[in-house]
Amino acid sequence: MDHQPKFFENLSGAGKAIGVLTSGGDAQGMNAAVRAVVRMGIYVNAKVYFIYEGYQGMVDGGDNIVEVSWESVSSILQVGGTVIGSARCKPFRTREGRLQAALNLVQRGITNLCVIGGDGSLTGANLFREEWSGLLEELAQKGKIDAEAVKKYAYLNIVGMVGSIDNDFCGTDMTIGTDSALHRIIEVVDAIMTTAQSHQRTFVLEVMGRHCGYLALVSALACGADWVFIPEYPPEEGWEDSMCAKLSENRARKKRLNIIIVAEGAIDCHNKPITSEKVKDLVVQRLGFDTRVTILGHVQRGGTPSAFDRILASRMGVEAVLALLEATPATPACVVSLSGNQAVRLPLMECVQMTQEVQKAMDEGRFLEAVKLRGRSFENNLNTYKLLSHKKPDAELPKSNFNVAVLNVGAPAAGMNAAVRAAVRVGITEGHKIFAVIDGFEGFARGKIKEISWGDVGGWTGQGGSILGTKRTLPAKYLEKIADQMRTNNINALMVIGGFEAYLGLLELSAAREKYDEFCVPMVMVPATVSNNVPGSDFSIGADTALNTITDTCDRIKQSASGTKRRVFIIETMGGYCGYLANMGALAAGADAAYIFEEQFDIRELQANVEHLTEKMKTSIQRGLVLRNENCNENYTTDFIYQLYSEEGKGVFDCRKNVLGHMQQGGAPSPFDRNFGTKISAKAMQWISKKLKETYRKGAETICQY
Repeated sequence: MDHQPKFFENLSGAGKAIGVLTSGGDAQGMNAAVRAVVRMGIYVNAKVYFIYEGYQGMVDGGDNIVEVSWESVSSILQVGGTVIGSARCKPFRTREGRLQAALNLVQRGITNLCVIGGDGSLTGANLFREEWSGLLEELAQKGKIDAEAVKKYAYLNIVGMVGSIDNDFCGTDMTIGTDSALHRIIEVVDAIMTTAQSHQRTFVLEVMGRHCGYLALVSALACGADWVFIPEYPPEEGWEDSMCAKLSENRARKKRLNIIIVAEGAIDCHNKPITSEKVKDLVVQRLGFDTRVTILGHVQRGGTPSAFDRILASRMGVEAVLALLEATPATPACVVSLSGNQAVRLPLMECVQMTQEVQKAMDEGRFLEAVKLRGRSFENNLNTYKLLSHKKPDAELPKSNFNVAVLNVGAPAAGMNAAVRAAVRVGITEGHKIFAVIDGFEGFARGKIKEISWGDVGGWTGQGGSILGTKRTLPAKYLEKIADQMRTNNINALMVIGGFEAYLGLLELSAAREKYDEFCVPMVMVPATVSNNVPGSDFSIGADTALNTITDTCDRIKQSASGTKRRVFIIETMGGYCGYLANMGALAAGADAAYIFEEQFDIRELQANVEHLTEKMKTSIQRGLVLRNENCNENYTTDFIYQLYSEEGKGVFDCRKNVLGHMQQGGAPSPFDRNFGTKISAKAMQWISKKLKETYRKGAETICQY
């Protein structure tokens, strides 16, 4: 593949050595981060070393610090936990222990450290860095190293990545492992919901998060829980009465299932613990409801990492190596964080201090401040949950006299129903009447419109597909009929949840405004498509769920290939003309190549990939994975690529092909899609309310897309 540009060619790690370790509690995705550091390090010609068993291995030295090769990290991407081990280490907390660790590193020429762990592990790394020159001088005085070594290895560079399922580190939107832990929780909640539908039951679920309520809050948002207890936002005095009243009301409305989620560190406003047992006893004593407690425990740490965590950890690992190569003696230790959709570097100790501030604020009862310190994402989640979980009495709701229609357009995408639920409930809270349109623009033209209430959308967050029904049909040929329906039902605003067809549909409606006054109303589009091809949006609802399906399937295919040596799989993914699923699927599954529409390829590249795989078969990794986006090239079809590889690989490897098809659109939505759908849809409805108040019937500038 010599004709391709080499990325990062101006960066050289020649002569540098990088040590990578995992420390503290394990988290799914740590292995993906380790793999990325090793391969990126080797890619820039640095030496890379595993440090086994965390800081303990650094202190013990010997076989615990080993140079690794490209193949050393093969097949670890899909493994949970950490393959290089993690341990609590008392010796490293002493200067004597750190002295020994410094000697072990200097003997191997390691002056760059990548630490994957929690805030304690990162604080320890920073202290080690600050003491480094003093430690080397002491080693020289004791005759353990010479003056030349003191000079040569004078500086230690540190970069951190946060691996923690609790998402309790300030400065990053997500820590490695959080998304996977949410997957475990939501799998359990979905399973409980099916059994509880059969009986009138209340379930109290205790999730991890000793000092941080993120997992409890987001899982409550993702499953529409009736009540949630988190340490940052304790319930008000008299919460017992309010909660029991809510549960009784649910029962009266024939809702069979009540779900209460408790973070293990939950407290009341006097800093007294609220335990899952205490909540259960309260419900049983006051209401006599059949109540069960489920404590999820270490299940949340286990299992295979989600696609999101693999991609996050891989991107962070690459950024960590770049940070180490660019570091100077004056650069402070940094931590690689996620901000929106970007991997960024932040000063490590500033983030650690902010994280400690949260605990201090909670201890002193400054809870609103604690929520703010947790960051924008946490605050948004909390506000959205409060907005959607408790319906105010009708007498307290404002009356806007506006009618808003909600519809799904395009192919089904997991998370659409969560978005509809959020739109309906926020709309009702804002005082509007919400109308559901069945079967997209086609149903709209036929008058398939009905008012939808708060209770109608209960339990929708976990449902896959589209409950309202969705069609790809564009509105152009129905404009007159749709305008009639909007006039008949007095529709004052339109919210369309869907993919590229939804985008084109709104463009058609806005173009028809000169002819039809009915379309001079606020219109908003919420992107929901597995293809993730809506302009102006980093993410579309449904893409994460599809990506997880692709990743799971690739894992299984790779596993089947480990039994039969020398086999290459060609896998076709969905996505239309957008290569997002194929590209990200390849990154999350550790594929050898991805063919996508956006990146033109020719027969030379196909040939180069076959040669690469032929070489690979001579190593210990005797299998290959190639992903192809369904419309990446009209001539180089999946069959063509399969036949080419089969012919060229004759005698070296055999080929299999797999077209994943519509399974990518199905299934229960992932926690990310439930949460994302809920949040952006709520925001879109708030935008509609704002526009209705500001520009009622002015029309011209009121088309928007989130």
